[in-house]
Amino acid sequence: MIFRWLRHRGPIALVSTLDHIRHKRHARAALKGAQNAKVAGKADIGGPFTLIDSATNKSFSSDQLKGTWSLLYFGFTHCPDICPTTLAELAQLKAQLADTEADATRVVMLSVDPARDTPERLAQYVPYFYPDFVGVTGEFTEILSVAQRLNAPFRKVSEPDGSYQMEHSANVILMNPRGDYHGFFRAPLDIPKMRVTLRSTQYLWEH
Repeated sequence: MIFRWLRHRGPIALVSTLDHIRHKRHARAALKGAQNAKVAGKADIGGPFTLIDSATNKSFSSDQLKGTWSLLYFGFTHCPDICPTTLAELAQLKAQLADTEADATRVVMLSVDPARDTPERLAQYVPYFYPDFVGVTGEFTEILSVAQRLNAPFRKVSEPDGSYQMEHSANVILMNPRGDYHGFFRAPLDIPKMRVTLRSTQYLWEH
């Protein structure tokens, strides 16, 4: 997998690619592997964590990803362009899914800037894009550990004026109903293709 650092200082051009299951044959092979608990990279990707749900200010653990499909995005509220654009696109995706599909798909933004992204701030920011979007924060070291295990690296970069920005992956990670890593969608997102891929993946998971 290839990740590109994002500097939030102006227009960013990225290759448009959807890194997920493209053909039914490959999808069924991936599904068979998942059913045998042998998803590629499963031993190295994901794992347990405990963070904070901004809406309730209570624990948000990896167990809460079980039972539904989850789209995870690592971002931050002071991001001027990439993060709000991505959240707006994910809101479009949710709006285009059928009722049962939408109910079966959760969007979670994990903050890469917990020093500024308090639960209160996230609770105002994230649901602005879609009411049931979940904002998650926590200790910096724990979030960094989760991001590294999901191949979504980020880092803090100091500016000459004493401020700082966050460099991070803009990929959207797909977690399956077992709470396991299933794949990712590479930025910039292609919502129509993403919708079709998500629907077919959910269908194949159930059949």
